[in-house]
Amino acid sequence: MKRRSFLAGIGATTAAATLGMPSILRAQAPVTLNGAVQFNDDHAFNRALIRFEELVKKYYGKAVNFTLHKNSSLGLEKQYFEYMSQGKAVDYGIVSPAHMSTFAKAAPFIDAPFVFKGIEHMNKVVEANILAPVADEVAAKADVVLIGYAGGGIRNIFANKPLKNLADLKGLKVRVQGAPIWSKTFAAVGMSPTVIAYNEIYNAIQNGVISAGENEAAGVEAMKFYEVAPHLNLTQHAVSIRPICFSVKTLKTLPKDLQDAIMKAGKEAGDYGRQLESSEEVVKLDTLEKAGKLKRVPFEERDAMKKLADPVMATYAKEIGAEGIFEKINVV
Repeated sequence: MKRRSFLAGIGATTAAATLGMPSILRAQAPVTLNGAVQFNDDHAFNRALIRFEELVKKYYGKAVNFTLHKNSSLGLEKQYFEYMSQGKAVDYGIVSPAHMSTFAKAAPFIDAPFVFKGIEHMNKVVEANILAPVADEVAAKADVVLIGYAGGGIRNIFANKPLKNLADLKGLKVRVQGAPIWSKTFAAVGMSPTVIAYNEIYNAIQNGVISAGENEAAGVEAMKFYEVAPHLNLTQHAVSIRPICFSVKTLKTLPKDLQDAIMKAGKEAGDYGRQLESSEEVVKLDTLEKAGKLKRVPFEERDAMKKLADPVMATYAKEIGAEGIFEKINVV
């Protein structure tokens, strides 16, 4: 029987066949699962993972312990993903698809610029299970299951100066995520993108290494990027999608009913995370702007920006064999 996606909607029989028999030793004592997140208690990602824990306990109905390591205490998302792939240190977490590119070329595609028209469009794509082939590739090549999709924040460019049009973007030294598609699309628009670790962005802007970065409201607030780049330029170039990930190596050791609880809880926690972040976004920006910490700058040429990026996205989709997925996303 052909292997199907690990995502929610998978039949219990298929999941059991894929993941193998649970470990008797692990079933005899309460299981402890270790999670990791880069942010503090207030961030939407952290709260989505807390909801995941609550739902697993609810659906499992037996003793299971969770330890969530916050504030990058175990490193950054790239490290979390590698740990999950190896089956050590981190069992679950939220990771940007850009950090999965080493294992699965198609993964960063689902988080690339201009893939989603908005949060409603992204929700439709997730609910239609269009991303299943990407999840299958990640599971097969990285041994990590994408059990749900959080995110939902609109990504804009924060900078130390206002940016109103394409002319203002020309030559802009902007930090981008590590997946090549981000550098390619931003370069096509006329910017000068550079890959810098997430926790180094603040200092890089402060020291003049770069002039800007791009993020959703939750990240701008949590990392205080507004202190060094108070102009939030409303390019609205992407809607963040952040998979809730779980180590296949860990999952294989767990009792069947706990596996089922994790899969069900992951989907629901992802749905909760998207609703949470998207609903809080405007409130966060309003609060920051009223406090004089940032200024929202309307961007006049978003359509023109997208037009420059579209050919790069189409070529990229063809290179990674994702034309079918791209077409379905565009028509859903």
